[in-house]
Amino acid sequence: MVCGLSRAAFKDIDRCAEAIKPAERRRIHTFLSTSPVHMKYKLQKEPHEVYEMVIAQVTRARAYTDDVEWSSEDGTRTEFDFLCRCVEAAIKAGATTINIPTRRLHGAGGIFRYDAAGARERAEFRYGALLGTLPQRSRHGGGELTRRRTRGGRQIECTINGIGERAGNAALEEVVMAMRVRNDVLPYWTNVDSTMLTRASKLVAATTSFPVQFNKAIVGRNAFAHESGIHQDGMLKHTQTYEIMMPADVGVKQTSLVMGKHSGRHAFVHKLEELGYHLGANQLEEAFVRFKALAGPQEARL
Repeated sequence: MVCGLSRAAFKDIDRCAEAIKPAERRRIHTFLSTSPVHMKYKLQKEPHEVYEMVIAQVTRARAYTDDVEWSSEDGTRTEFDFLCRCVEAAIKAGATTINIPTRRLHGAGGIFRYDAAGARERAEFRYGALLGTLPQRSRHGGGELTRRRTRGGRQIECTINGIGERAGNAALEEVVMAMRVRNDVLPYWTNVDSTMLTRASKLVAATTSFPVQFNKAIVGRNAFAHESGIHQDGMLKHTQTYEIMMPADVGVKQTSLVMGKHSGRHAFVHKLEELGYHLGANQLEEAFVRFKALAGPQEARL
C-alpha cells in the first residue's frame, strides 16, 4: 500500500491525494496535535477549534480515498477525555485507522510518556493500557476500532534503521525480531521476510547517505561480530551464549570472530586452525604473546 502523510491543511491533503493517485492501493494519513502544550503554543487554538479541524481534515481526505488514517500528534500527552472525543470524531468522519503516537525522551516513538518532568515509569503509563481503554471510552458505537478493542493495536508505525528526526523512530528490524525471538512474551506475528532486513538496511543507508552505527541492534556491522575473549570463548562453545538469533535469520552470512587485543587463546587457536596452522604448546604460547603485542596499543610495541 502506498500511503501519503499530510498535515491538516486542505492544500496538503489535496497534494497528498494527487501524489498517491496512481497507486492501486492508496491511503492518506493525516494528523493533528491534540495535547494542551501543542494546541496552546504551536497551533494557538482552543480545544473546540482543534476538534472541528479533526472532522474537517478527515472528511477532506475521505473525499479522495476510502482508506484514511488519522493520528493524534503528541497523543500520550493529550488529556484522555479529549483524546477519546477526537478519536470518535475522526472515526465518524470516515477514518479507518487510528494511530496514537507515543513519545520517548528526545525522540518520537518508544514506550515512555514524555512530559516536562521527563520519562515516566512504566507503572504510571503503559501504552498497552491506553490502546485497551481508548476504544471502550470512545462513544462511537460501531466500526473496526470498537469491534477490535480486546485486541489492541494492529499496526506499528516504524522505520528502517530507526531513521527519523532527533532520536529517530521505532526500528522495524528490532520490532520484527523481538516478536520472533521472544514470541513467548510477544505472541504476535508479521509477514515481514526477516532475511531481507540487512539488505533493506543497507539500501536505506546508501540512499539516504545516513550510515548505520556499528553497534546498532540487528543490522549494525558489529551485531554479529565478537572481539572480546569472553564472548569468543562462549560463541565457540555454544552460539546461543551470546547470540539469541541466527545471523541468517536477518540476512547475514555468518558470525564474525574479530581478532584483536581483546581476543583470547580459544579464538586464537580456532583462527589458526581455520588458516591451516596446527602449533605445538610452546609454539602456540610464543605465537599468542606476539599476536597480543601486535594487536595491543601502539605504545606497548615501542
